[in-house]
Amino acid sequence: MASQLVESHRAGAEVHKANDICKKKTVELLEEVGLPKGLFPMDNIEEVGHNCESGFVWMLQKKNNEHMFNNLNQTVSYDTEVTAFVEKVTGVKIEDLYSLVEVYVYESSTDKVTINTDTGLSNTHDVGVFALGE
Repeated sequence: MASQLVESHRAGAEVHKANDICKKKTVELLEEVGLPKGLFPMDNIEEVGHNCESGFVWMLQKKNNEHMFNNLNQTVSYDTEVTAFVEKVTGVKIEDLYSLVEVYVYESSTDKVTINTDTGLSNTHDVGVFALGE
């Protein structure tokens, strides 16, 4: 079930349904905003939406999903609803301790991705650790 936030951005949004097309559209969107293609390795995605006017993006999946990023030795959990306004992401937690609040790649250093959490912790990694299929 989509939240009120998703519903408030649905009008005028590009919406896709079914896992295969949703995975493809998620990767395309990550590429478009300059983030690693494997940042959201979610399964059973039911819907992906993007409201170009507001910049709001959402992904809905059937159930929570965890993914182990082996190169980081960290497990990341993805809620049934993941939302973003390019810089702000909700519904993603790192090892059930910290919520992800910002992910970015500097134009001057496109081989590094920086992740900020709700506690103020920040870490920079090689983009390759978030490669598609990692």
